[in-house]
Amino acid sequence: MPVVLDGGDRRCVQLLIELSRLVAGLPSGSVVHLIATDPAAPIDLPAWCHLTGHLYLGAAPGNGRPIYALSVRADTRRTEPHAPWRSTTA
Repeated sequence: MPVVLDGGDRRCVQLLIELSRLVAGLPSGSVVHLIATDPAAPIDLPAWCHLTGHLYLGAAPGNGRPIYALSVRADTRRTEPHAPWRSTTA
């Protein structure tokens, strides 16, 4: 059963902050479904997964609202807590 993050109509900036906090507490292999209506989500989420090392699984079937899936990985790259689109060097 996937973990669901309902992003509602929030913009991807806020969604990525929430998503990065969520996945930090999940075991490797967990699947997350992100519900997001932001038109940038299908671009930003795969890019964030590529940056961090989580596995983007693509669009998931839904009930009218866009759902995007990813698989949490343990060996990921760290990002800034308030700017998860930026890698950290620490």
